[in-house]
Order: sequence, then C-alpha cells, then structure tokens
Amino acid sequence: MQEAQDILQDDNNEELYERRTFHVDKGQEPMRIDKWVQQRMENATRNKIQRGIEDGFLTVNGKTVKSNYKVKPGDDIILLSLEHPDESDIKPEPMALQVVHEDDAVMIINKPANMVVHPGVGNYSGTLLNGIAYHLLQQNPAIDEESLPRYGLVHRIDKNTTGLLVIAKTAEAAASLAKQFFNHTVARKYVALVWGNVEEDSGTIEAHIGRHQRFRKMFDAYPEGDHGKHAITHYRVLERFNYVTLVECVLETGRTHQIRVHMRHIGHTLFNDWEYGGDKILKGTIYTKYKQFVENCFVACPRCALHARTLGFQHPLTGKEIFFESALPDDMNKVIDKWRNYLKPKDL
Repeated sequence: MQEAQDILQDDNNEELYERRTFHVDKGQEPMRIDKWVQQRMENATRNKIQRGIEDGFLTVNGKTVKSNYKVKPGDDIILLSLEHPDESDIKPEPMALQVVHEDDAVMIINKPANMVVHPGVGNYSGTLLNGIAYHLLQQNPAIDEESLPRYGLVHRIDKNTTGLLVIAKTAEAAASLAKQFFNHTVARKYVALVWGNVEEDSGTIEAHIGRHQRFRKMFDAYPEGDHGKHAITHYRVLERFNYVTLVECVLETGRTHQIRVHMRHIGHTLFNDWEYGGDKILKGTIYTKYKQFVENCFVACPRCALHARTLGFQHPLTGKEIFFESALPDDMNKVIDKWRNYLKPKDL
C-alpha cells in the first residue's frame, strides 16, 4: 500500500482539509473499507470513519462508496480529513455577520478587515467562526462539531484580508466544496494594490511557497521547487499609478499568503503589508511631501491592501455554477482615490 499526503494544511495551505491518497497493493484480501482505513489512520474511530464515508469525504477510483465496500488490489482511495493545528473548542458568540447569500447547503460571508477566521493560539474568541457557530445554532440547535466539523469552514483568508468566504452548512456540502478546492475548480479573484509599476499587462507567477527558512511566521517563494508546495498565481493590471499598481490576481492554487508572497517575489510587495515590508516607501521620491502623502495613504488603508472580490463554485446540491462578487471596501477605495488624485495635474 502506497500513501501520499497531498496537502498539509498547517504547513502552507488556505484549505483546511488534508487529502490522503492510498493505492491498494496486489495481494490485498477483501476487507471492509471502514476497517481498512481505520488501520491506517492514527486515533481514528470506526464511527468517525463511517460518518466521513457516508458524507462523501472518501472516494474509491473517483466514486463514493458505502462503509461495507470491500477494498481490492488496484483500488485508488482518496480521503479528505479535517486536520486542524489548534484543537480548541469553538465557543458560539453572537456576531453581526455580513451574509451575502445563504441557502440550505452554503453560506457566503463577506469578511471585514482585522478579523481572524478561526480560533487559534491567542485568538480563542471573537473570530469569524465563533459568529458562524452561533448563527448556525440558531437555525439548528442540534448541530455540533461532530455532525459538521469546524462548523463548515473549508478555507480561510488572512486576518487583514477582506472579502468572500464560503461556509458549508452540512457535512455533505463540506465534502463537495473541499473536493472542488483540491481540484482547483473554485474561481477566486482578488484585487490588490502593490508597490511599483507592474510593466506587463498580465502574467503568471509559478513558484513553490513554503515556510521562510529563518522567520517561521512568514512564507517565501522557492522558484526551483526545493521547498514548499506548488503554487500558481495569474495577474492582470487594472490601473497604474506610477508608484503603485492595482492588480487582479486569480488563484490556481490556495497557499497561505500566496498573493502576498508571489507578488513580492516579482518585486511588487503589497501596499502596507507590514509582514513583508510593504509598510515602507518602496517606490517613489525622497521628498517630504511625498513621504507625508504615503503616510496618509497608510492611515487611509491601515492594513495589507488585499480583497477577495470574486468567488465561484459548483453548488453542492444543484450542481449549478454560482458566482458572487464583493465590492471593494471603503479603506481600499479611499487609498486608490488618493493615488488617482495624486497623479492629477496640479493647478499652476
């Protein structure tokens, strides 16, 4: 039996599910798949595995099966497993959520800036997931993390990134969405303000992304592929302001800090991204007036200028392609307007 872990979410991934792939070797005697998987999953109970199989988190040769399916030589098995680095309980908290869309299977949230998506070390309350848990419990008091792991969270965006997130409201919907993220069929478009004049109208950045070798809280690009995970970002220029550029980024993969790391890799750090040096003047003059202008821009948008604008996927129930779009938030609009006005000819 050969096993590969395609995604390690606690390493460098936005998706919160881990995919394990197995190939059943020659000579394997027939065995119930729930028992076979349990033997290969540390600390996994038979009941938990059966629930995952029932909800569609496991496929054999690309198809869902029942728990009593008998494995046979040559079977290719894919198992989606929610592996979270912080096993903290989620405390439901009443919260004003910006719900863009909601139905029986999914909920689309427009996340504000300065909000952590899920609980973790130092952030056990006040996260988006605390509010989502409360919201779902009002609709179904019987819901819990066993019936809906992590209350339907399948992906995340950074604390200071604004924009769209999809939440699964059932375990079956979570399985469907997790598969779509793994298969790179989820459409995600971001808008970012970056330092410098991006000369090409469009382009593709392909470089592995992994933990920074010295600063473990940061990530870095590894174009030779010697570290990290495969990552691809497509970009196109929306508007140029000489010293900064407004770009649209389309994610083909979903690595943590992907846009921030990839744009920095090609010399265009995101505006006011303090973790990667974007909170300094990286392009422009040395004059005091310009310095003051940039400082005012930092005040207008006191965060990394990145917004998850578009989200599209196949609806887990209907199978239809659905798309959602979120307008740029006020802080990004303000800083963009400042740059537009800065470039206008001054009266003599």
